[in-house]
Amino acid sequence: MTYEPEVRERLEKDAKLIIGRYPRPRSALLPMLHLVQSVEGHVTQDGIEFCAEQLGITPAQVTGVVTFYTQYKQAPVGEYHVGVCTNTLCAIMGGDQIWDELSEHAGVGHDESTPDGKVSLERIECNAACDFAPVMMVNWEFFDNMTPEKAKKLVDDLRSGERVLPSRGAEHLATWREASRVLAGFPDGRAGEGVQAGPESLRGLKLARERGWAAPPSAVAGGSGGSSPTNDADADRERPDEPVKPEQIAEPPHEPGEPIPGEAKPGSQEGRNT
Repeated sequence: MTYEPEVRERLEKDAKLIIGRYPRPRSALLPMLHLVQSVEGHVTQDGIEFCAEQLGITPAQVTGVVTFYTQYKQAPVGEYHVGVCTNTLCAIMGGDQIWDELSEHAGVGHDESTPDGKVSLERIECNAACDFAPVMMVNWEFFDNMTPEKAKKLVDDLRSGERVLPSRGAEHLATWREASRVLAGFPDGRAGEGVQAGPESLRGLKLARERGWAAPPSAVAGGSGGSSPTNDADADRERPDEPVKPEQIAEPPHEPGEPIPGEAKPGSQEGRNT
């Protein structure tokens, strides 16, 4: 199956805008994949062939990228794609329990969708929001300080069509396809809406300002000295030797690219013993 003429015409027009942002066409592959994902909700074979054709590369090269990055879906996902962070901090704060209870409640597992097509779930390795752990995302918008009960209510509200707002970010929750188009480089005008950085994220900055902390001079201008002031504690603080001193650098046993000296063959048991 190929794109309908009007869909392809629109895609070609958008593709030209994306490709024009880069010195080499193939550099536009990542946003191009988000673009084709915004059409059918996942990257289809048609989308792969379209990207290859527009960028002058092979479908195999495109497929290699699609299968590497988890943001590109190879099968349909829900209108609202729900990610539960189960990486270290979120996990110990309850992320694993949230995932277990939510998956059972929704009746779907990793990268699976509910029968109505409204919601899909994904285990996320990191949402880059540890200060709000445990964290979830819906179409890449943040939902902070979650609990199993809040997670289940969130999914129920999404499936029933209730208006749901993220903890931070836009005052409108985009659909999966709308979010994919934004990631392709076509802003929806909502980037400045809502809370941008919560108090937890700004806590360190607030403390530094209250206590008059500043970066030491060695951290300014690559260690060549700077105008940033430092407090007395920083001035007396012991620092490691930076950069590494010449006498701390060991000579390599052989020149890079040259054969390893000796009779033992690399990879052999003899070589490993040596």
